[in-house]
Formats: sequence, C-alpha cells, structure tokens
Amino acid sequence: MLCRKSYVAFRTFVGMNPCTPTKTLRKSARVAHLARRAADFGIGVGDVTVDFAAAMARMRDRVQTSRAGLESGLEGSENVEILRGWGAFAGHDNGRFTLQIGDQTVTADKVYINTGTRASIPSIKGVEAVPYLDNVSLLELTECPAHLIVVGGSYIGLEMGQIFRRLGAQVTILNSSARLASREDEDVSAIIQEFVENEDIRVMNNVEITCVEKLDSGVAVILDDNQRIEGTHLLFATGRVPNSDRLNLDNVGVNTDDNGFIETDAQLQTNVNGIWALGDINKRGAFTHTSYHDHQIVLANSAQNVGSLHQWRDADERPTTYAMFTDPPLGRVGMNLADACLAAKNGQHILTAERMMSDVARAKEEGETAGLIRLIVDGETEQILGASIIGISADEVIAVITNFMATKSSYRVLQQALPIHPTVAELLPTVLAGLKRLSVV
Repeated sequence: MLCRKSYVAFRTFVGMNPCTPTKTLRKSARVAHLARRAADFGIGVGDVTVDFAAAMARMRDRVQTSRAGLESGLEGSENVEILRGWGAFAGHDNGRFTLQIGDQTVTADKVYINTGTRASIPSIKGVEAVPYLDNVSLLELTECPAHLIVVGGSYIGLEMGQIFRRLGAQVTILNSSARLASREDEDVSAIIQEFVENEDIRVMNNVEITCVEKLDSGVAVILDDNQRIEGTHLLFATGRVPNSDRLNLDNVGVNTDDNGFIETDAQLQTNVNGIWALGDINKRGAFTHTSYHDHQIVLANSAQNVGSLHQWRDADERPTTYAMFTDPPLGRVGMNLADACLAAKNGQHILTAERMMSDVARAKEEGETAGLIRLIVDGETEQILGASIIGISADEVIAVITNFMATKSSYRVLQQALPIHPTVAELLPTVLAGLKRLSVV
C-alpha cells in the first residue's frame, strides 16, 4: 500500500504483474517452437531440447529485476511511503478514512483501491484434496509437467497450455464451452483451435467435470460421461474473482456487485465520496493497460489537472481492447462480427471488411499464415467500431486501430495513410478499401 500525504492507494504486490512472467516464459517457448521448425527455413539445428529449469530461472530473474525497479522508483519518489501488508478499512469520520495495515494505522481523505483479482477455483467434488495449480503456482514449478490438464478454454488457459506444450509437457485442455475463446467470433475460435491442435494439444470442448481425484502419479479428472483424464498436474484457468473480500468495505459503505467487483461511475469514483476503484477490481477490463489508463482518467479528473491534460476523462467512452498472447496472438478492440450483426439487425448501418493472413505478404515471408484481419465501421459516422486480428503481430497491429479509434476520425483518413512495406499493418488501408455493408437476415 502506498501513502502520499493525505492520499492512500491500495495496490497488491503479491507476486508480480502476471504479464511479466508469462510473456518472458512465452519467449522461451517460442524460441523452442521456432527451433523445432528450423528445417522449414533451411536451417539445421539437430535435436531440440528444453532446459525447463533455465527457462523458469530466466523468467524469475526478469520478475525480480522488474519488481526491484518498480520498488526502487516508488521508494525514491517524493512523499511516497510503502507499507507492506494486507490493508483494510477500519472506518471513517468527518470525511477521513482510517485504514489498518497489520499493526499500523493510517488516515486519509482520498483512497484509491487497485487490489486486482485472483484465480477463481470452481466448486468441483474432490478439489480440496487435489494439489491443483493456478496462474501463480504454475509459474513456481521447477520441473516441467509430464501431462498438464488445463481446465478452461479461454485466454489464460490457451496461453499457458501452449507455452507448457512448447516447453515439453503433454497438454489437455478441458473446455466447458462449445468452442475455445467463446467470446470471439466463431471463425476466430476455429482458427485458434486449429493452431492449438496442430501443436498436438488435445482439446475437449463442451465438457462437464463431475469430480477430481488425487493419484500417486498426479490427478484424475472425471467427466459427466464417465471419461477419465489422468495427468501429472492440474491447472484451473476458470476466471477471476476480485480481491475485495479482505478490504472490509462495509466499514465505509463501498458498494460491490454480487460477485464482489466494486461499482464506479465513469470517472471511477465509487458510491463513497473520496474513494476510487481502479484496475481489475472495477470490472472495466482485467488488463494491466486498463488499470494504467484508469489512473490517467483519475488524474485527469483531479482538481489540479482538470483542463490541463489531453486525456479521456470518461471510462465509459473508451472501447474495450485486449490481446491474447498465444502464438499467433489475437488482438481485439470494440465490436466483433457478432456484435456488428446484432447492431445491423437493429438498423445500424454497418460496414465490414476482412483479409486472411494467408494473403498477407509479411505473413507468408515469415511462414506464419494462420489468421485473419477483420475491421468494422459505422457507415454513417465512418468511425471504426471494432477489429478482430488474429495472426502474426496481431498484438501490435491492433494498437494501430485502437490508437486511431481514439481520434474519432473517419476511416478514410487511415485508408489514405502511407504504410511501411513489408508489414502486417500495411494491409489496413487495403482492407478498408474493401468495406461492404453488412447484410443480415
């Protein structure tokens, strides 16, 4: 927890921003994958082996370096004090809030909560007796799992499943939905399933788990049709729950929804004057970038900065944007095709265009042709409403769209831009040139 004069900010420092370890480990996994493909590019490397311990050590070293840098920066900042421990509200009086951190007490008239979320573990028979993993404990392993069973076919499960498969584990993904990454369009889900299965990852969709059992060799998962899946390790990637239950929010009257997420207005103010909620805990995007953007919104709306910062001041105006860091990655912002079809059915003039990655020169040159680019535009305002990009560099290319959407300019401006060749992003003007009205029955 950070304390600055009469300001207090709750922030979890348990572990590290999960992006740092997972993306570091993802690089090791990608290098192993490319080495195995070396012959495709005319390179001979012999047998490829993975030193799992060394890859994990590299990841942990990066985490420690990042953490040390952040803490050093904070400790060196003027009027900042770091208090380590679990913090909670003790009460409030005359516009000031009292907070307890271990045996220490602090008071403040402004409090910023950014305590994030943790893994949600489903209530499955036998789960209490099984040494399961979550996204944190998975990264504490020192030996590669022989067979990792991943429960959950969404973003975290897919990222971790692919990483550990490339590092040498056999991987089975058990997905309760009918398709992987079910928030995405059906054809995007199909692309994901294809490249995942091409790496010999077993995917079982639309499954229901009845119980789990501890084995001498690991764990068994029993499905409702009596299928029995045995593995050495079990990872739950089944969603997130907010870290609000230990904050004693009732002591100050802060409202949460039924799942514990703190409710805010568009300026991220809670129902209690003087308390803001930022990051995952406000359910406005469980991403590091939305958490960072939240602080910019709060800062832009603060009394000393109103009118001085060119920054969005309304969290409801920003489009949702994110990436899934599989390989190839997925980049999303705003509407997908399903959203666009619904809007068109309701009478909105919608334009769409798309291009397969197999038609993109850079993708062919890199030998990574899986995926597509899909753009969605409002036919009346000419503003871009959304994009789905899956394929090589999608996590970077989506930022072009996201940044352009912030200008609220006509898509024609982007269409007339001069892109660099050969890149994936150079196709954006070409794709926009193919916009057609979306027709739905």
